[in-house]
Amino acid sequence: MLYRDYGQTGKKVSLLGFGGMRFGHIDDHEECVRMMVRAAEGGVTYFDTAPAYFDIKSETVFGKGLAELRKRNLPYYVSTKTFKTTEADIRREIEAQLKRLNVPAIDFYHIWCITSLQNWQGRKNDGVLQTFRKLKDEGLIRHICVSSHLVQDEIKELLMEGVFEGVLFGYSAYNFKTREAAFDAVRAKKLGAVVMNPLGGGIIPQHPELFSFLKKGDEPVTQAALRFLWDHKDISVTLVGFSSENEVTDALAAMNGYQPRSDAELADLKSRASASFEGLCTGCAYCDDCPQGIPIPKFMDSYNQKILAGKPEPGIITGRLRNHWNVDPKLAAACVACGQCESACTQHLDIIERLKLITEEARV
Repeated sequence: MLYRDYGQTGKKVSLLGFGGMRFGHIDDHEECVRMMVRAAEGGVTYFDTAPAYFDIKSETVFGKGLAELRKRNLPYYVSTKTFKTTEADIRREIEAQLKRLNVPAIDFYHIWCITSLQNWQGRKNDGVLQTFRKLKDEGLIRHICVSSHLVQDEIKELLMEGVFEGVLFGYSAYNFKTREAAFDAVRAKKLGAVVMNPLGGGIIPQHPELFSFLKKGDEPVTQAALRFLWDHKDISVTLVGFSSENEVTDALAAMNGYQPRSDAELADLKSRASASFEGLCTGCAYCDDCPQGIPIPKFMDSYNQKILAGKPEPGIITGRLRNHWNVDPKLAAACVACGQCESACTQHLDIIERLKLITEEARV
């Protein structure tokens, strides 16, 4: 196992992390605990969960798993999150979380799922930062972190505030262009950087031919996708959501014989990635200045799902807009076909036609 510094915290964490969102049989506590033990025996020290994963069941399982790790003298750090913003609500939540997790303190506690800078400002106005600082002073949390779905300059702006010690955000060979700006802030503020959805939410293993450019020799595409992320020196942890013990074993196997690319080799690979994604929006966000206020990068990311599905699936685009981006698909109807977005698009995508299709799907 490889270990990297988590920002300026003085902690070294495993480059491979255990995500508690995808247990295959959440009610089989023995199986879930075995998965956590298998990961820890393989050198994993970063374990991440959240109160809404399986309706608090993941945190409950983690409590049993962490107790077993302590029994076996296996080191770990625990990460979890909260949507709550007021002090009273956060205190009620963390009290329940500490009991479920069966720990005296949470190592990495995240202000969860920032989806817009307005959302962030609202949480600050509710006093979320003051509460997190109090919890840290009281020893209930050890590090103040944030989980973000922002892209491009917005995520950079969030992180450059200098109030966090670490960040969790989505990053993979599928969408790396959308959040590369985050690493400018990670370096400037010396933050711990944990990336989630390393397999593009399942897109990469479901479309191995599309991502074959990642592979060295005959390695499985899932291993190649993880190694692509490990080549990024600014990443502290690559968080994988495991559904079975076999998946844990496979991810650990990706570490065997891992040889990092040079910076030049990684840059070349990224340049070739764009050529492999014909018709797919790669998220450069140059179109993100719509006069009508349409968040076009989020709409184009959601349209990608239609292309990747390979066949019409009703609701696939609008479903991602609502569930992943928390955006109303009906916003697409505001398009006046001015053409500004298409002029800015480096891939020359038919954005206006795609917005029309999304508008029709939103009416169904």
